[in-house]
Amino acid sequence: MPTTITTTDALAAFCTRAADAPYVTVDTEFLRERTYFAQLCLVQVALPGSDEDDAVLIDPLAEGIALDPLYDLFRNENVVKVFHAARQDLEIFFVDGDVVPSPLFDTQVAAMVCGFGDQVGYETLVRRIAKASLDKSSRFTDWSRRPLSEAQKSYAIADVTHLRQIYEYLSEQLAKSQRTHWVEEELAALTDASTYVVEPAQAWRRLKMRSNSGRMMAIARELAAFREEYAQDKNVPRNRVVKDDALLELASTKPKNVQDLNKSRLLLRDARKGKIAEGLVAAVARGLDVPNADLPKPSHGKDRSSLNPALADLLRVLLKAKAESAGVATKLIASSSDLDDMASGHIEGAWSSGWRHEVFGADAERLLRGEIALSATGQKVKIVEAP
Repeated sequence: MPTTITTTDALAAFCTRAADAPYVTVDTEFLRERTYFAQLCLVQVALPGSDEDDAVLIDPLAEGIALDPLYDLFRNENVVKVFHAARQDLEIFFVDGDVVPSPLFDTQVAAMVCGFGDQVGYETLVRRIAKASLDKSSRFTDWSRRPLSEAQKSYAIADVTHLRQIYEYLSEQLAKSQRTHWVEEELAALTDASTYVVEPAQAWRRLKMRSNSGRMMAIARELAAFREEYAQDKNVPRNRVVKDDALLELASTKPKNVQDLNKSRLLLRDARKGKIAEGLVAAVARGLDVPNADLPKPSHGKDRSSLNPALADLLRVLLKAKAESAGVATKLIASSSDLDDMASGHIEGAWSSGWRHEVFGADAERLLRGEIALSATGQKVKIVEAP
């Protein structure tokens, strides 16, 4: 069984060893069903190698333990921090320790670039690269309960031990194909601390608005901001405060007092009284007070009135051919909506720079300018220089 670290001194000793390693693999177990911020319950870390002491479980719930040595390791630019599907793990570390591990390697992103498909799961990579299988029986256990069972420990440590072989294989493939910079481009957002900062004033943008009314959007904006601030302050899930459908109902009905609020069909019982009810009524009032000139404007997307359907079809053929040649999924390069934008004259987008431009964007621009044409030979599509 792996060693479980429960003291700051033991963690510091392990991290001192890790500081001399070229990389470490990292994973977490956490709970988030009943809180706004994730509750970190376990951190798994492995060093290169196969000795028993090369992989440990760190118990952040142990009395008196401080994770500062781990966060110092995360800041060590000489050690690559390897995760799989790192987004949630990184958010936890940013909120808890004000740190974003760097340099970073995400095996899910790397696998995408290496032709394993979009958002490939860890279990698939373990099976295909490490030639092993995982026991997932502990996947949905309560990681906050102590003591951890032997089954939980085995499950948790496997998430970083197999990751070593996966990382070494993928990094080698990236070097051979000269696609390491593709991964670095994709990881730019993950390593940007602003990715993990939730601004209450922008929370309304995740709502699925059913109206283009600027006034309704202004009220929804204020309601969503109140909900986000309250949820953060009380550390409860936002939908435990007000569900999205109830929030949009209030933006439409515009209650002016608690009595009006109680006429809602969708509002949770706890939201009809006390601080939540007062906050909702005040938020509606703020939305009603927004001057007409300052009301949010609906997003209509890019103008496609000049869309050339035939050109869009040609771009789809080119994209398919390019994606097959590069060994990556088409939707990783450009979406159907992106292609319609291009065929409408909008040539700025993710495809216009970086690795997407190398793979597809450059030839797409040439096709739009009439510099190349497409021909089919059997099952293959070829680019032909225009005369």
